[in-house]
Amino acid sequence: MAFGYKIKKQDVENRLLEEIFRLKDNWMQIKMIIEKSVEPSEIALYDLKVAETKYFYLLREARHRKISARH
Repeated sequence: MAFGYKIKKQDVENRLLEEIFRLKDNWMQIKMIIEKSVEPSEIALYDLKVAETKYFYLLREARHRKISARH
């Protein structure tokens, strides 16, 4: 590689785990807001579904890479 650098596998795994934890917190916050709402908006329900989908996608990616937060 003339102009780049090689990304270490451990760095990618750490970033993936950080993103999983961040998305889980985001998903739980949106979920709590919707549960407390009398009549949640369609946008809020959409945001909840998007956050949930992103979270589970990254969990599957971590499982595929055999990454665990309990190393």
